[in-house]
Amino acid sequence: MPARHDIASERELWDSFAQSTKDKVFDSAPVFCWTQYSGHGPGPELLGSPTTVLEIGCGTGRAIAYLAQQGVQATGVDLSPVMVANTTERWGPLGARFICAEVLDHLSTSTDTYDAIYSIFGAVWFTDPARLLPLVAERLNPGGVLAFSHPPAIPGAYGPQGMYKGGFAGKAMYTYRYSYTPRKWHNLLVAAGFTNIDATIVDAPEPGHIGTLIVRATA
Repeated sequence: MPARHDIASERELWDSFAQSTKDKVFDSAPVFCWTQYSGHGPGPELLGSPTTVLEIGCGTGRAIAYLAQQGVQATGVDLSPVMVANTTERWGPLGARFICAEVLDHLSTSTDTYDAIYSIFGAVWFTDPARLLPLVAERLNPGGVLAFSHPPAIPGAYGPQGMYKGGFAGKAMYTYRYSYTPRKWHNLLVAAGFTNIDATIVDAPEPGHIGTLIVRATA
């Protein structure tokens, strides 16, 4: 049974997340890291040497701000108007641009193209890849890079997974995340027309801790 996304409800969830991370936006420095562990794993070199990039589900905007500081024309898209207001105020002076939109709507209506599109624990994790990946391919320049990261799937639990906000009490705000094996991500990307696909689980710096799935492909 397919996941039933309610965009209005999901926007409310991400607005709540934006409120909880406001201090992180305004008190932190720009940083680019694919994993959940500070200073661990690869950096922006996975994107190649782009002049234009789009981050889908850009959250606190710190990665976009980092790229903007390097002279990259960097744009972030996020569902939450609260988050976009915060990131625009904080990182806009660096030249970073932020757009409030649902990612599938934005990719299907925008005519902009990019050298790289990426997601760090962002929209690729929370959007049906069968719908998302072909749209990403259309918005990439020839030879452009798609790269994304999120936690690896729990063994035996694949596909859309329901996820409540916070604990298991209070207002029932929830979304769906999409968890697949590296092999399944490879097949999904091939079906969407991508090549040079590398899907790898990077071990955590501490043995036995949760690793990070990192995927890179070219259009």
